Amino acid sequence: MAVNLYNKMAFSLIYQKYMMPVSNEIVNMVLSYVKVKTNGRPLEMAVDVACGTGRYTLPLASHFKKVLGLDISESQISVAKQMTLAKNVSYIVSPAEKLPVKNDTVDLVHVAVAAHWFKLDKFLNETIRVLNTRGCLAVHAFEPVTEFEYKNLSDDLNAVMPEVWDTLFQHVDNSTDDMLCRYQNLYEAIPLKDKQRITDIPAKVQLSIPEMIGFTQSSYMFQQLKEKDAKRAEQFIIHITKRFRDILGEETDSVRMNIHMKHYCVLACKN
Repeated sequence: MAVNLYNKMAFSLIYQKYMMPVSNEIVNMVLSYVKVKTNGRPLEMAVDVACGTGRYTLPLASHFKKVLGLDISESQISVAKQMTLAKNVSYIVSPAEKLPVKNDTVDLVHVAVAAHWFKLDKFLNETIRVLNTRGCLAVHAFEPVTEFEYKNLSDDLNAVMPEVWDTLFQHVDNSTDDMLCRYQNLYEAIPLKDKQRITDIPAKVQLSIPEMIGFTQSSYMFQQLKEKDAKRAEQFIIHITKRFRDILGEETDSVRMNIHMKHYCVLACKN
């Protein structure tokens, strides 16, 4: 199963270094939602489920008295601990379907780019159990479409990415079907009346070509390809890198481009 890749330390290190940067737009949206729903009361605890290497755990730390990051992968949790200095953040190896938290004690259950791996019914039951009154659930991910913006070369750069995604999607796992429909199934499965699903949330990050190549390698789909055919995976990276170098020339490694993305988010509140 593709999710087993996350147990490998080598992959966890690549994931931490190159996975798409945290979306400040999404973090601000989630925090604003929580503050409105909790009527501005002091926020005691957030649980970041499937936290990976803690990329979204840390931005929550300054807004809650305590933040707990959970992940089923020991290697991801190990990297997260190495990257964390905040004293109010802790990490535990734990599945999403069995949260090691007491009933009615959590202000926010947060999931970034991971809910498609869960057994939804069990995860949602656990979420409702641990959330206190007016506690919130926030689940989000980004679409596998990026748009480059760089001088007069944007169109040429954008022409490369369909080839990248066409190759990667040959190795997509069936578990990601809900991600591809932008969490519509997850939204419908949430047994709470107060919920909403927001799509087409614009976000912008700056990346270099080496970072974009690294992001490609940090996807589980590329790692699936690498496990099946290491030589083909290496040739794919060489080919994509050459495509970018042909467009940018000597500037390839130093250029930082605007990358436009779209995120989607499901929010819910326990009344």
